[in-house]
Amino acid sequence: MTTLLLSLLLALAQSALPGVRPLPAPLSVARWWDPPPTPYAAGHRGVDLSAPVGAELRAVAAGRVHHAGPVAGRGVLSLALPNGLRTTYEPVRPLVTEGEQVVAGQVVAVLEEGSHCPASCLHWGLLAGDTYLNPLTLLPRPTPRLLPVEHPADE
Repeated sequence: MTTLLLSLLLALAQSALPGVRPLPAPLSVARWWDPPPTPYAAGHRGVDLSAPVGAELRAVAAGRVHHAGPVAGRGVLSLALPNGLRTTYEPVRPLVTEGEQVVAGQVVAVLEEGSHCPASCLHWGLLAGDTYLNPLTLLPRPTPRLLPVEHPADE
């Protein structure tokens, strides 16, 4: 049942949001999403995207700023998105304030120095209520392209 619910939430996330990247392409994943087997177990509840300190971070969808400020000594930005989703960015210096409406693609924060990756990176998370989801599901899907079929030369 939980798997079905998570699948439905991911489908809603993919269909309801425009899929703006938080950083310019190409994205480089330093650490992949690794959900814990239970709510309090070890795991990685987001993805780490390699980026230089000072990189501008964009809202992945229109929404409202849920939190903008320090949490446990590092800057965090949390955006409430449609369908009850919430995305988080850290470590950052927010450029927006709590309660502010943002549009998809708007620069909302600047990446700061952090200590959770060997090189600078953005920790990007996604939640539906208290359930962590893979934020990469919000990214735009590539457009399929059909290529011509190569036929051997007639002999």
